[in-house]
Amino acid sequence: MEEHKKLIVVPWDFTDVAGHALAHAVKISHMVGNDICLLHIVEHGINPKVEKEKNAQLHQLTEENSKKYNVPISFHISKGSIFSAIAEFANAKEASLVVMGTHGMKGLQKLTGSWALKVIVKSKIPFIVIQDPPVDQERYHNIVFPVDFRGENKEKMKMAIFMGKYFESKIHMFVAVSTDKNLIKKTNINLNFGVKYLIQNNIDYEIHEIPKGNFAQQTIDFAQKINADLILIVTTKNITFADYVIGASEQYIIANSSKIPVCCVNPKVSFAKLGQFMGGWGE
Repeated sequence: MEEHKKLIVVPWDFTDVAGHALAHAVKISHMVGNDICLLHIVEHGINPKVEKEKNAQLHQLTEENSKKYNVPISFHISKGSIFSAIAEFANAKEASLVVMGTHGMKGLQKLTGSWALKVIVKSKIPFIVIQDPPVDQERYHNIVFPVDFRGENKEKMKMAIFMGKYFESKIHMFVAVSTDKNLIKKTNINLNFGVKYLIQNNIDYEIHEIPKGNFAQQTIDFAQKINADLILIVTTKNITFADYVIGASEQYIIANSSKIPVCCVNPKVSFAKLGQFMGGWGE
């Protein structure tokens, strides 16, 4: 990885799920050698005394966890809204990854799931969204890579290669089968593109085809069936307010009831600028 991509950011709000996110970040850090930074967001008008207290809490917390996990952990306090401050900090630091906890999508918590997506779509940095602590500290064995007709699918490949190389993961290409000839053609182009780069990088993979149906739910069901460690998705360009309230398919997967971690990659302005990554992450 490049020298400036040495930081895993963990949004920190002193909750249990933030602690779960830290445990996942530690798992990744042990594999790739990145440092970890806990990012705490406060309001602009925060009382100086309260800010000082939070600073002291975070200082103690990072010291304790650095010793506990044997990983360099720092912290930073940013002022602003979580919907912009997390992405702004990660982008400015050119972080390699953000690992963020969320509470799923149950009843009123649906809006909690939606704010996770609202945070993610502002970032140039990939997010891994988790709900539970890691099952173990071993590598990611199986990663589900949904493939459909959208051009943005190609932008997940950089992350798939990164995972395949650093974690020796097996990539499961999960393909939506359609009766529409045009969609079949676009899907096959994406599939062939992905297979080409996986082969070039010696990444283990399998292809799984599914009939027409609810692709998001089928992806989750398949991931649960193979006991996947991660689902890799790309977010939709220009997500609307209706998507946040009603639920974009990405939001549904992010907040999946099986609580499988989800890696989210945002589409870039031009995929052509990302073309030279055949050697893996950051190359």
